[in-house]
Amino acid sequence: MTALTGAPHARILGLGAYRPARVVSNSELVAAIDSSDEWIQQRSGIRQRRFASPEETVQAMGVAASRQALERAGIAPEQIDCVVVATISHLLQTPAVATAIAHEIGTQQAAAFDISAACAGFCHGIALASDLVRGGTASHVLVVGVERLSDLTDLEDRGTAFIFADGAGAAVVGPSNTPGIGPVVWGSDGEQFDLIRQREDWRDVVGTALTPGSGVMPHLTMQGSAVFRWASFTMAKMAQQAIDRAGISIDDLDVFVPHQANMRIIDAMARAMKLPERVRIARDVAEQGNTSAASVPMALARMIEEGEARSGDLALLIAFGAGLTYAAQVVVVP
Repeated sequence: MTALTGAPHARILGLGAYRPARVVSNSELVAAIDSSDEWIQQRSGIRQRRFASPEETVQAMGVAASRQALERAGIAPEQIDCVVVATISHLLQTPAVATAIAHEIGTQQAAAFDISAACAGFCHGIALASDLVRGGTASHVLVVGVERLSDLTDLEDRGTAFIFADGAGAAVVGPSNTPGIGPVVWGSDGEQFDLIRQREDWRDVVGTALTPGSGVMPHLTMQGSAVFRWASFTMAKMAQQAIDRAGISIDDLDVFVPHQANMRIIDAMARAMKLPERVRIARDVAEQGNTSAASVPMALARMIEEGEARSGDLALLIAFGAGLTYAAQVVVVP
């Protein structure tokens, strides 16, 4: 058999993001959970979030972010060989939404599949894309993180109603002559399986009137204090491993893009890592909320748009989510 020959390295060539039009302030949510804007901001750092309209489907948001990523990368849809979509909120068990996105953006029947690694999904996708490009299986890979978590959020659950949100981010990964995506550090801690999870099995709600936000859906639940303790310190160790595997030091970093779960977790991770003050930190969660697999690409895209991340900067991406899954890698900002 003939061995495939891939590119010497891979890099992110372009990023895109889509934010739903509807902005939902804390004041819209507090009555149902007997809370206040001040309490929500103190607990999470979230001031507002975006909820998708009925027309802003997982597919529609994924397509919008993908088209922007392709345009910024200067890559035609026909050049995409594979589409990887990270999502937990495409509510069809099958087929994968990746196939519909690949078709709608105009690929030439690219390979397409979904992955379910919760909030760590985008970082998993970047790792897969890098390996595909370097292994010769694909020349260009589109990685999409997209969520409509408002469908799976119980707006009367005081622990989660204010956290989750909707949106999409996408990245085009392609060949490079110099390193652009560092080795991934990833794994799972199944002992903590129940800390973040879908509350009900789908079979438990069959035959009921499924209504997003009503409590009559398989909703997401989270043991917030336990997740905070686990993420704040365990993820700092994973971050250091990713830095070490990339062959750099923490002083070489320019940008830190953690999963936008909670501002307190972001700050705790930065302290535990002893992150230099000059490193710019993504804080998209304040305006966007927690968009799970979409949070890392959306946060990095905002930093690029606002000039906080510049082309050529070294950025540490790290994410963790239900399962518990996690992944981290150092990348060069496109």
